[in-house]
Amino acid sequence: MVGLASPAEAAASATATYAKTLDWGTGFEGKWTVKNTGTTTINSWTVEWDFPSGTSVTTAWDADVTSSGNHWTAKNKSWNGTLAPGASVSFGFNGAGPGSPTNCKLNGGSCDGGPSEPGDNPPSAPGTPSASGITDTSVQLSWTAASDDNGVKNYDVLRDGAVVATVAATSYTDTGLSAGTDYSYTVRARDTADQTGPASGARAVRTTGGDPGPGPGPGPGDTVKLGYFTNWGVYQRNYHVKNLVTSGSAAKITHINYAFGNVQNGRCTIGDSYADYDKAYTAAQSVDGVADTWDQPLRGNFNQLRKLKAQYPHIKVLWSFGGWTWSGGFGQAMQNPAAFADSCYQLVEDPRWADVFDGIDLDWEYPNACGLSCDSSGPAVMRTMMQAFRNRFGPDNLVTAAITADASSGGKIDAADYAGAAQYADWYNVMTYDFFGAWAAQGPTAPHSPLTSYPGIPQEGFNSAAAIAKLKAKGVPAEKLLLGIGFYGRGWTGVTQSAPGGSATGPASGTYEQGIEDYKVLKSRCPSNGTVAGTAYAHCGSEWWSYDTPATVASKMGWARNQGLGGAFFWEFSGDTANGELVSAIDSGLGG
Repeated sequence: MVGLASPAEAAASATATYAKTLDWGTGFEGKWTVKNTGTTTINSWTVEWDFPSGTSVTTAWDADVTSSGNHWTAKNKSWNGTLAPGASVSFGFNGAGPGSPTNCKLNGGSCDGGPSEPGDNPPSAPGTPSASGITDTSVQLSWTAASDDNGVKNYDVLRDGAVVATVAATSYTDTGLSAGTDYSYTVRARDTADQTGPASGARAVRTTGGDPGPGPGPGPGDTVKLGYFTNWGVYQRNYHVKNLVTSGSAAKITHINYAFGNVQNGRCTIGDSYADYDKAYTAAQSVDGVADTWDQPLRGNFNQLRKLKAQYPHIKVLWSFGGWTWSGGFGQAMQNPAAFADSCYQLVEDPRWADVFDGIDLDWEYPNACGLSCDSSGPAVMRTMMQAFRNRFGPDNLVTAAITADASSGGKIDAADYAGAAQYADWYNVMTYDFFGAWAAQGPTAPHSPLTSYPGIPQEGFNSAAAIAKLKAKGVPAEKLLLGIGFYGRGWTGVTQSAPGGSATGPASGTYEQGIEDYKVLKSRCPSNGTVAGTAYAHCGSEWWSYDTPATVASKMGWARNQGLGGAFFWEFSGDTANGELVSAIDSGLGG
């Protein structure tokens, strides 16, 4: 190993190892770890390496980093230069460019004392474990071996993100499980220097016995209760995964759609890397009361969702791509459906967070029709897309879509083959809200989420019952349709008429956007004083709002049950009250 002492001192040995801990496309985070592998104390250290042209360090911490051309040097701080035998210290940096370090030297010698540079590399990811011999209380796991430049010592087996065993073999039998319960298993390798590599892909396992509960796709007796969680909600809204626990909502839902990933250049891409997997949570903010550390491999919402699933293993999480703002990329992506589906699979199943997600949701607004942008891919594009994604994601992952509720003659439901696509989907989230709003600034005022038609409705076919009826008539099975609920209201100002159909002068003011406000605000700011077409409305001062209340949600859930629907979904969690009034109404209204 590398000698670090002067000739007059006893020889010491050490290694320096490098890992890229994050990569967000335009930059990355790197980490060096210096370890004293000898028997005497090290009093200082200097790590040197070369980056190829176009790659550089932009900021660094826990070391003083300088450069000369493409050659980089990191020296210890005054407080972290001393390493006792067996001790290690890490320093990190943010970088730009695609390159990796080469020609590593530690105190003038090779970083691992041999020809392999830049040091003793961590092992590769093992193969995704397979599961067999599943009983009420146990499962047999096996996986293909990882590789390492100096040899693999053993493997950590992780259940729901926590290590349950460390074994030398490529198999393990996990026991002491609960009957009829969902678990997620990953495996990571350790090398002879005790470095851990990336986790394998995740294997979902459900033990036998117990209550069958919701599995992939709503089957007979299953009821889906799904809510959207938005990555941008962690900012101004200050709404975090832990709020699902404190509100009591986590125990009352079955699925979460995490919104949104983007669709760019024919591929699925990260929506907000900071919120998704980098934001650090304190112990008070975290689901399990454990704070994030600066060097852990996964932070942000993804890690919080992992912790949520550990506490509520019945919850399935889907990553939703597109949405109103980011639907414009679908048309280009569908020029090569197989490549598009594969890019999304690779992102959803990234080893850093594969255990977090149980499938994908595709929110294209709208295929072969117009939303924020227009698409002219043809009516078959929806079926082609869902078939490509089912082929790539396989039968064990959820594949769903959020779809239009425009049941007008020649409207958006008629524009694409939703019936043909349904055979490949576990379910559709039918967006039975936003039918009417203050984008029609002068009115007429109308409820944005009417369950049924009513006299004077501004547009026939713009109601939930019409949308569900049309989809069923086209051949979409009722159990593959979820009724949509908005956890917000839409409103106008300059209104004198209490009943729907009044004129207005423009959108009412809202906390984040004109014409829209959360239910938790409206219930006090403008309490409902009437109902129309199965939903509530309110006239207070010069403002007119429509929104769903616990009572109207309950009646809509009863209607959904009578229609034989697969359940309900809502947009989105942060609009609810702190004690989850609307989620509770969905849960109790749908039953088991």
